Amino acid sequence: MKTNQRLFFYCNFLLPRKEWLLAIVVMLFSTYTLSAQEAKVIQGTVTSTKDAMSLPGVNVSIKGTNTVTVTGFNGEYSIKATPKDVLVFSYIGFSNQEITVGNKSLINIVLNDDLNKLDEVVVIGYGTQKKSDLSGSVGIVNMESAKKTVTYDAAKMLQGQVAGVTVQSSGEPGGFVNIKIRGLNSFTNNNPLFVIDGMIVDSPFDFAPGDIESMQVLKDASSAAIYGVRGANGVVIITTKKGKAGKLNIKYKSLVGFQNVSKKWSVTDRVGYQTITSAAEKNAGLSVAPGNDPTNPLYISNVDTNWQNAAYETGVIENHSLAFNGGAEELAYNMNMDYFKNSSYIKSPQDYERLSMNLNLNGKKGKFKYGTKIGYTQSDKENFNSYVGENAVGALVGAIPTMPVYDANRLGGYGGTTNLTQRAISLNVIGFNNLIENNGKRNRFIGDVWGEYEIVKGLKYKIDASFDRLDYENRRYIPQSDLGWYYITTKEEASLDISTGSNDKTFFNNTLTYSLDIEKHKFDILAGWVQERNDSYNHWSRGVGYDSGEISKLQYADDTSTGESNVTITGKSYISRINYSYDDRYLLQANFRQDKTSLFSEKNNTANNYSFSGAWKLSNEKFIHLPEWVNTIKLRGSYGKLGNNTIPPYFFATTINSFAGYDFNNQLAPGTTVVASLDPNVRWEDVKTTDVALELGLFNNDLQFTAEYFVKNSTNLLVDVPLPFSTGAFPASIRTNAGAMRNKGFEFSTTYNNNDNAFKYSISANIGTLKNEVLQIGINGNPIYGAASKTVVGRSIGEIFAYETAGIFQNAADLAASPTQTNAGVGDIKFKDINGDGMISDLDRTFQGITIPKYSYGFNFSGSYKNWDIAMFWQGAGGNKVFNSIYRNLMAGQYGNHSTDELNYWTPTNTNTNVPRPIIGDPNANGRDSNRFIENGDYLRLQTMEIGYQIPVPSKSFIQKAKVYVNGQNLLTISKYKGSDPDFNSNDGSFSRGYDGGSFPNPRTVSLGLEVNF
Repeated sequence: MKTNQRLFFYCNFLLPRKEWLLAIVVMLFSTYTLSAQEAKVIQGTVTSTKDAMSLPGVNVSIKGTNTVTVTGFNGEYSIKATPKDVLVFSYIGFSNQEITVGNKSLINIVLNDDLNKLDEVVVIGYGTQKKSDLSGSVGIVNMESAKKTVTYDAAKMLQGQVAGVTVQSSGEPGGFVNIKIRGLNSFTNNNPLFVIDGMIVDSPFDFAPGDIESMQVLKDASSAAIYGVRGANGVVIITTKKGKAGKLNIKYKSLVGFQNVSKKWSVTDRVGYQTITSAAEKNAGLSVAPGNDPTNPLYISNVDTNWQNAAYETGVIENHSLAFNGGAEELAYNMNMDYFKNSSYIKSPQDYERLSMNLNLNGKKGKFKYGTKIGYTQSDKENFNSYVGENAVGALVGAIPTMPVYDANRLGGYGGTTNLTQRAISLNVIGFNNLIENNGKRNRFIGDVWGEYEIVKGLKYKIDASFDRLDYENRRYIPQSDLGWYYITTKEEASLDISTGSNDKTFFNNTLTYSLDIEKHKFDILAGWVQERNDSYNHWSRGVGYDSGEISKLQYADDTSTGESNVTITGKSYISRINYSYDDRYLLQANFRQDKTSLFSEKNNTANNYSFSGAWKLSNEKFIHLPEWVNTIKLRGSYGKLGNNTIPPYFFATTINSFAGYDFNNQLAPGTTVVASLDPNVRWEDVKTTDVALELGLFNNDLQFTAEYFVKNSTNLLVDVPLPFSTGAFPASIRTNAGAMRNKGFEFSTTYNNNDNAFKYSISANIGTLKNEVLQIGINGNPIYGAASKTVVGRSIGEIFAYETAGIFQNAADLAASPTQTNAGVGDIKFKDINGDGMISDLDRTFQGITIPKYSYGFNFSGSYKNWDIAMFWQGAGGNKVFNSIYRNLMAGQYGNHSTDELNYWTPTNTNTNVPRPIIGDPNANGRDSNRFIENGDYLRLQTMEIGYQIPVPSKSFIQKAKVYVNGQNLLTISKYKGSDPDFNSNDGSFSRGYDGGSFPNPRTVSLGLEVNF
């Protein structure tokens, strides 16, 4: 109406009176026109295209104005706008959507996921940062893809998801998952640090993966330096779901799956076993074992046990969870209750069961933000048992077929072998594990409370206190039993071992953050103080001497012993960080952390770690004119120093025995002796990292690509240095800072999203290369030997070190013409004389290949069409060698079972073979470490495939969403490896890497799932 008032004023004072009539007509017409443009109330609902659920908290604004509103609990909004106005709908993680009002009064909006996510806020150490502003190397996990991995451990979800991150697991229910970030950085510990909702934890083993909102992997010094001496091996940051203002949302998820071993060893049956073993005895000049001799009354013809078929059964995995989310701005909540159970695919009581609960509360009142986290987990694991010096899976595969599974005549009711009949020492793995009680219970409570207050604009103070309590009980009872020759447990050997304990960790964090914008300059500053304490207590008891059937309690043992230990570790740290940005083109970051801990002596208990990084957004430069299809170009680089403090408590204090005696002139004189010699100057391990990268965003950022190169130099590594025996220390070595190592490699990752058509899809791929080199070992550089491996300066850690074969001795002339090979005979393996000294000895062993994969990779595809969706995830690794120790045992030609390959053994009439003659005792050492048992470790695996269908539900139903799906894991493995699984978990040792002694093979799993949102 202001326009009409101006028009009236103009008419009254400037126009002649005879023109007034015309002006009044114009004014009336203008009034009518403007009234037609007056604002009206627009209403509607905003939902998500992914799950059709309402979205509270969406900003609804009128473009070009300050008028804005926010959607409520049900995603509903109301705003006044004119027909010409353009409404803008914006929400974090979703693409903005604009719509002209026109004649509509009801406008319902469906927001699409912002799959480009360049402005996605990611969690970093003690804060957050926009993805586009990162100057360090941070791998962001696609949680939608990762959560399709059915697992009890969040670490398993990282497999193949981030370039440079390798994950190895096994089929053991509740078994440990090994994860390495950019290779090996230490001779002692290479496990990364895990941070869950700001709380530092050893591993995510006790936490339900389904409650995770996001995961980030801090790979370089720039991103991890804020964690100081804990960041050398990388950091995995896990954020669980938080409460969101809105109505109560309830989500139920249920999954039931079935597991079995996808690949079994090809071993001989009774006839094949008896044929090879009898030939081995005859070649050694021995008589045939009675059980294998058809002419002997003790000949075994009625037992033909296929131990793999007898032991492997269908395992069951199930996971049920119920989640509640809602609340108001003052207090929002998210609670998740989760139940997980996994029974073994091996016939035994071994299983894993876990019940967990997680509650997050968060809110805001004026300038004060606050929140708390409460988590509780109770788990029960029945452990698998291995006889001393044996591997359970290896013993199962090598068990002889003439041994029965059950035998009512033996104590315990399980079969075994005898020296008289079979002459074979063979473990009944089924009986061994069903007779022994081996249980571990864990109860874990975590609590965290925090508050943040904005003192003045941009300046915030945050206080955060957390507590992590673990109580555990381990119980192992070995009763009297008779499992055959060598595996007899007498009353005196029957034992009960019990250990109970607790571990308390407390953290107290105080941080100040300040954000300041001055025109084109932007500063974000962090400073803080961290205090921590770790109290560990352990009590153990042992009882020995139990009658058969006696109650397995300590009071019934013939003899008992007990002990306890208590350790306290304290630490204090100062942290700081500064981020600087100029005109969204130039980015700089600096981190500093000083750590002080009681783990080291006073003169070495402080370490300073730091990092510097920078990035240049070339695409934001005005002088650079890019094609329309190029949206983002960013260069970044970083350098920094990190530490590794993984050392046992009091490892700097030499241990002595003050009650030692010495025979002096036939009299016992009191004395003191060194028990363990330790280096009082031991200190932190150091890792220095250099990282450079190029990031590209093309085609409206639908296609994103990152190329990265890194170098990690580890120095002051802890390594055992030999000591003279005259020191009296046992072992005769001292662990000190005398090692160095380098890792370097390239990493590439790319993502493409197409969300514009009815068929929506996303493709992502990553690959990382790694080259490891040992730079220093001890003081004199003496090599370190492992299982079929040798570690020396200038080569990769744990390389396979073995003999090379040159065929088989075909006759006496061939034997005489070859280099001297002690105890060799016709039909034995001929080994190469590498050093040319005319005889075969340890000096002829050579390096046969690296055991660390040269490259690892992952490929994800997900798509959706109408109510259907599909996802596929491939991962693999290669370029490494594996020493197949199980195959070596199956080809030994001794009393254990044999591979079917050995049926083609050498005889005077079967000379066209590479399999030597079987001979008891193996005098030529045909089974020595050699390239006979070395294989390529390359593999490609269809790790996960899932097909889902979203069930249509009525619009007014209490059910918002319902989905059913079928999920498969480990469905296909492409590999030439003879073993059950090329991705075996025992491939984790530092010096004995790539040695397959019998890891639980990862099972093939097929699951049915249901998700319902209320």
